[in-house]
Amino acid sequence: MYVFVAAAAETVALQRWAILGYRTYIAGLCVCVQSTRLPGLTTLPLMLVVDDDQNDVTLVKRAFDRAGLTNPIQSVTSGAEALSYLQGDHPYSDRTQYPLPALLFLDIKMPPPDGFDVLRWIRHQNQFAKLCVVMLTGSDDIRDANLAYRLGADSFLVKPLDFWNATELMESLQRLLKRCE
Repeated sequence: MYVFVAAAAETVALQRWAILGYRTYIAGLCVCVQSTRLPGLTTLPLMLVVDDDQNDVTLVKRAFDRAGLTNPIQSVTSGAEALSYLQGDHPYSDRTQYPLPALLFLDIKMPPPDGFDVLRWIRHQNQFAKLCVVMLTGSDDIRDANLAYRLGADSFLVKPLDFWNATELMESLQRLLKRCE
């Protein structure tokens, strides 16, 4: 049995653990979560966020949180790091700790390799044929969206993600995950 501890103020985290089937309780100032599951394994598909701006990563995670998405999220800060993660190169070789994502959120504007370069690489790898890729950009240039779709993106979102349309975001991402299964 494994015990995970979080701050008692994190009631959202407590609710998420309970939803995932873990037994939860409050002990003093901590939320304790007990599980017979192995650490690192989850029933929800992993989402990987690739963005060189940590503020944007935080905003994306907050949008997911507001939308009620409980999927585990990993993030990397560059296209090169994304390629290393997907290929299982060091330090991402432990697939228990760094499982392959079911959904990849890929910023377009990054130092080389940029999001388009990473997308091109992904679509030339047979093992990632079913990987859902959502391109993220701060630009509203329609040419970026057109190129993303031509290269094989499954969806395209303009940052910052709409915090006030959280329900629509959640439903869109759930439909996308089902389509890419």
